[in-house]
Amino acid sequence: MLTVTIRSPQLESVAQWDDLVLRAPANVFMNPVALQAAAGTGFARIHVVQVWDNAVTPARLAGVWALQERRPLPFLPAVLEALPYTYSFLSRPVIDPAYVDRAMPAMLAAIRDEPSLPNVISIKEMDSEAHACLALKDTLKAGGHARAVLAEYVRPVVSRQFGVKSSGSTRKKLRQDWNRLSGIGVLEMVNDRAPMAVREAFEIFLQLEMASWKGANGTALLCDSEDASFVRRLIGDLAGQGHASVALLRLDGRAIAAQTVLYCGTTAYTWKIGFDESYAKYSPGILLIDKLTEELFASTPVEAIDSCSAEGSFMNQLWAGRRAMVDLVVDVGAGRSLAFLLEAGRQIAYRELKLLRNRLRAGAA
Repeated sequence: MLTVTIRSPQLESVAQWDDLVLRAPANVFMNPVALQAAAGTGFARIHVVQVWDNAVTPARLAGVWALQERRPLPFLPAVLEALPYTYSFLSRPVIDPAYVDRAMPAMLAAIRDEPSLPNVISIKEMDSEAHACLALKDTLKAGGHARAVLAEYVRPVVSRQFGVKSSGSTRKKLRQDWNRLSGIGVLEMVNDRAPMAVREAFEIFLQLEMASWKGANGTALLCDSEDASFVRRLIGDLAGQGHASVALLRLDGRAIAAQTVLYCGTTAYTWKIGFDESYAKYSPGILLIDKLTEELFASTPVEAIDSCSAEGSFMNQLWAGRRAMVDLVVDVGAGRSLAFLLEAGRQIAYRELKLLRNRLRAGAA
């Protein structure tokens, strides 16, 4: 028998989570440590939907889906967002494949039946071919629930078996850039996963990002004190569990690129990158990702790496693997509620305005 609980993030569930990710496709952004970092700093209001198998003793955690409750605009109804906090990049629930066809309907029913929760869920960056996503679509269809597909796209990924580009013009340029930098000084990639080393390297990343165009545009993490407080706790707490590191590309001991990496199960996530723009002509960020990919597959249990980035990112140049993704809005209540129509309409309008802006910018250039 499956039962569902909905609660705030709790660190007591870490042991059950660790057992679940041995059985289920991973999603580091649902890690209880990460959720507690977001909730504990007041960065996000999170509801954790958990499915339990009570037919075994002790009860086994069968699935987790963390949802953020927020109001998109002051005058609009609150909605649930399947990206549990800002700076998370995968919304798929973590569900044991043995339970997924029962767990997903149970999750949606529990959300629908909880009067304190919105029925509208905004789901961005979900891998559309995952079993959990297919079960979600089947459940919505069977229940006659409203849904609006907003975008379908792909994300660069790589695995041990497929995706590393081993030849071509990109590989040739990487060798040239590495050799040119090596001619300037001692060039090395370091990825120390000791918790204190990770915290220190993360500060280096933050400073590199702040000194870049992101700092000038006001979008670097250090530009917002609440963002900075959250991400420092996020990376520090995950590093304490062995689930985060910051890889550095160093030239004569000084970092010229930094890549923050998250880990869950046998998957790594290239979360955030920063580099010294004075070395931009050598592509230090791309060099770092290339060396990091090589190291992770050669000397760690990592089987796959999720880029956490869009198809048009520089990851395209390095990795041939692609994962189908989807953004959608769903209503787990009956019919098409006003809240659903408002949220779907808001997101469609935002996307259209963004496309118009990009066209105008391209025309001006």
